[in-house]
Amino acid sequence: MTNQTDKIDMKTFLEATFTIESRHAAIVECAGNITAACKNDREKRVKLFYFVRDSIRYNSFMISVFEEDFRASRILEWGKGYCVQKAVLLAALSRAAGIPCRLAFAKIRNHHVPEKTLKMIGTNEFPRHGYNQFYCDGKWISAAATFDKALCEKNGLPTTEFDGVTDSILPTKDFEGGPYIEYIKKYPATDDLPFQWIFQIISKRFGRDKRPWLTRQQDEG
Repeated sequence: MTNQTDKIDMKTFLEATFTIESRHAAIVECAGNITAACKNDREKRVKLFYFVRDSIRYNSFMISVFEEDFRASRILEWGKGYCVQKAVLLAALSRAAGIPCRLAFAKIRNHHVPEKTLKMIGTNEFPRHGYNQFYCDGKWISAAATFDKALCEKNGLPTTEFDGVTDSILPTKDFEGGPYIEYIKKYPATDDLPFQWIFQIISKRFGRDKRPWLTRQQDEG
């Protein structure tokens, strides 16, 4: 039986915040369109996951030190983002659809970082990888809608698949059985974006004026 504390917790994971804009008109409309034909919450989780995974292209250059650049409505409008931004959007869409959802974070090592990115940042470790957790049948399940299918196919890497009821984190092995994503440390999940915690890392690595690179010219510059 669900107790009062559980009810309060679940309400928290359905609420809107500054970045997780689950009541924003565009978010509500998008979530409604995605889940309109769904018969249950499992189908909603799956539909929302794949929308964010593939319709919002992964782009590491979208990283920003400004909190407003993590607002779900902006990520939806831009149609691209990096892992934390995509996780914020998925949380907002899920909450708009009545699905309890929170943010989770981990320090990871990506053994297949593109050479260009590796030269730019000087490391294949990412201390603030963001993903999601859905509340399902009395427990939290993880889902990383990070890398879109087109990007994975272009780079010959496996996609992350989600069935709506079991954990689905980034693949730890590539198609040849070699290392792909290595989870070094997992952090406690949060009901809202811990922006200052993320800002500390971004500002050190990219400076205090980094904004999303919205054009291909910026990406290639």
